Amino acid sequence: MSLPFRSELLLIGGEWRTAAGGTLPVEDPSSGAIIGAIARSSATDVAAAVAAARAAFEGEFGRLAGFERGRLLAALGRLVLAHAEQLTALEVQDVGKPVTQARADVTALARYLEFYGGAADKLHGTTIPYLNDYTIYALREPHGVTAHIIPWNYPMQIVGRSVGAALAAGNAVVIKPAEEASLSTLAFARLALEAGFPPGAINVVPGLGEEAGAALAAHPGVNHVSFTGSVEVGIAVQAAAARHVAPVTLELGGKSPQLVFDDADLDAALPLLVRAGLQNAGQTCSASSRLLLQRGIYTQVVEALALRYRALRAGPAARDLDLGPVISAGQRRRILTLIEAGIAAGVPVLARGEVVADAPAGGHYLAPLLFGPVPPGSPLAQEEVFGPVQVVLPFDSEEEAVALANGTRFGLVAGVWTRDAGRQHRLARQLRAGQVFLNDYGAAGGVELPFGGVGWSGHGREKGMEALHGFTTLKTVAARHR
Repeated sequence: MSLPFRSELLLIGGEWRTAAGGTLPVEDPSSGAIIGAIARSSATDVAAAVAAARAAFEGEFGRLAGFERGRLLAALGRLVLAHAEQLTALEVQDVGKPVTQARADVTALARYLEFYGGAADKLHGTTIPYLNDYTIYALREPHGVTAHIIPWNYPMQIVGRSVGAALAAGNAVVIKPAEEASLSTLAFARLALEAGFPPGAINVVPGLGEEAGAALAAHPGVNHVSFTGSVEVGIAVQAAAARHVAPVTLELGGKSPQLVFDDADLDAALPLLVRAGLQNAGQTCSASSRLLLQRGIYTQVVEALALRYRALRAGPAARDLDLGPVISAGQRRRILTLIEAGIAAGVPVLARGEVVADAPAGGHYLAPLLFGPVPPGSPLAQEEVFGPVQVVLPFDSEEEAVALANGTRFGLVAGVWTRDAGRQHRLARQLRAGQVFLNDYGAAGGVELPFGGVGWSGHGREKGMEALHGFTTLKTVAARHR
């Protein structure tokens, strides 16, 4: 594969073709400049992609043994690493990620492919003890055609954890990347063809969510839908899939807390309190956007956080500063609306970073902001800002900390900082979240760790072996001995 490539094409049945709907512009969020085009797939294109995936599932790809699928995924992982710098450059320009973060996403994509490549022939069924004159066993079988609606904030990572698992389980896939960030997914598909995936095993239909995404979620030929994105769109996707009774994995928003008790190791905690909230300019579902500090250390920690915030710099992604731009002008306006409403309501600004003076005027930059103390009912403490904003809330007791942590509609991730082992494990059970980290946050990504939320953060699990189970259906076979 050579990059750059003709990004205005879509992939159906192993062939690159033009879209019935024409093209959409691709913007560099660091400058606002138009740098290319992607296909604007129509419902007709989506239907052709689903048909191609069905043909692959019922044909060549569906006949592959697990170890053969694993070899293809491993080969694709090697190609991703061989093209790491080209893929990094695409993500820097298309998503606005600082170079170091974009490079980490390439590495994560390769790691997902390695993991699921190794797991493809280890997805076992079970035997079940029953009556003496029966042999009972359960088989795990692929759904068939799976749809993957990918967000713009982590396209490579989410393609890896979603598409990688679906392919390992034996499904043929149709991918609808976000219109704001399709380039790395298109590059991934080109590498997949080079790795030897049969025609139709992987299909890519870029375009608008309300056109291509809606058509894909509603298509009756889709057997499972995986969606990562906003709550509002996730509800619409689930409703569309329900019309043809397709199961849906939803990974939606978060308002994830980190709880810091007065016995915490602050030297270890402070870097992660900030970094886990502001990575990718805060455009991360699992960002720790709420910092809950026990009152005895509140002033000490706030002063240390403020020092770190004032040193943060946002600027062009290629300069590899602390933060790049947010994805679009619309996203910037939405974040500013929440910020300005908070300030108008009297919520104090504790500290502010800076946008470098020579940042291009057309870029979508925001200085990182730390608010506190924030009333628990404030929109800044309840809504997913999805930008470089963190809020601080004080608490007195363990019970109050848990109530504050669980006091939103979301439940994706939580972090607990304390040396008290009993408290660690009490809170791990009490916190309403799909992942809880003790004296840590994020566990370095953790490809092997099941990930997903409760409540308005979604349902189903990605990553690890649990994702493989989600991309299969269980069939029970009962044989009576006659």
